[in-house]
Amino acid sequence: MKSFGSTTDSKVHPHPDPPNDLTSEGPDLHPFPAMRDVSLYPLDTRESLVTTKDFCSVPEPVAGFEGFVDALPDIYAGTHFKDLVNRIVAARLAGKPVAFAMGAHVLKVGLAPLLIDLMERGVITHVALNSAGAIHDFEIATAGHTSERVDTQLPAGKFGFADETGRGIAEGARRGVHPGEGEEAGFGRGLGRNLIDLNPKNVHLSVPANAVRLGVGVTCHVSVGADIVHMHPACDGANLGAAALADFQHVCRTVSELGSPQGESAGPGGVWLNVGCAVILPEIFLKAVSVAINLGFDLENITTGNLDMIRQYRAETNVVRRPPGTGITLVGQHELLLPLLRMAVLSKLPNGRVGS
Repeated sequence: MKSFGSTTDSKVHPHPDPPNDLTSEGPDLHPFPAMRDVSLYPLDTRESLVTTKDFCSVPEPVAGFEGFVDALPDIYAGTHFKDLVNRIVAARLAGKPVAFAMGAHVLKVGLAPLLIDLMERGVITHVALNSAGAIHDFEIATAGHTSERVDTQLPAGKFGFADETGRGIAEGARRGVHPGEGEEAGFGRGLGRNLIDLNPKNVHLSVPANAVRLGVGVTCHVSVGADIVHMHPACDGANLGAAALADFQHVCRTVSELGSPQGESAGPGGVWLNVGCAVILPEIFLKAVSVAINLGFDLENITTGNLDMIRQYRAETNVVRRPPGTGITLVGQHELLLPLLRMAVLSKLPNGRVGS
């Protein structure tokens, strides 16, 4: 298994600004050229609300925890929790994918070490982020802190203008569109490869970088104009769109693999977990389900789960109710529910992992 190299250089190396003319060549089509002159500031000078010292740890499986899980009441959330745990275990032991699609809050509450641990143990086979999640991940990896104080930054005209963040995400998109020999295209993969090459001091806490290191699928899904990095002069719409489209296609492949080609015997299906994302990733997932069914894949045995602090209409509808298979909802704080889910799954896997 590849590991990250050591370095004392935690700075993000600058990259030249792309022309940002909305086309790779031809006339300048930017409707508001003044945006190229926005004021930027160094990320290290910004106050942040979250630092790496707040992050979770990942203890080894606790002896007897399987008994604790089995002892939960077989009613309401107790039934649903145990059912989801068993379905995740069955999917991985059958060689089916377990995909973890997450909103940014999962990373803001310090759970990156947990996700990386589950990737290393072979439980999570695909991780999907929204762009806000990629931003938090990049800032943690490169600066050790993230989540600016919007209430004070916005009236000062500084909200979202950390230079390194915008440049780093733009470079991830560029790398995603121009993969090296033997590399796959895609925004998430580009983000991970860029961080591996930069090798900042906290790269071991980056979800995309570790996914690339481990050969785990990683995708990033954007809504153009909804994220701070789209205000940065380095943001290139052509790169962003092409990288994001490749990642949608990666998700379509993963969702197809959750099921089985029609005519094949169907054992346990794969699992898609939507964790803390209200709109973008549920919409991505539903379209990928439509693609899979259109191509003849049988999704009747898949499991979908929505885990969030509250029930959100779009996630409940597009992830739990509409797709084929079995849908499960668990309501709880990420920083409590996900460590419990991790420990429960590991307690039921031989040696707490998939494979040797």
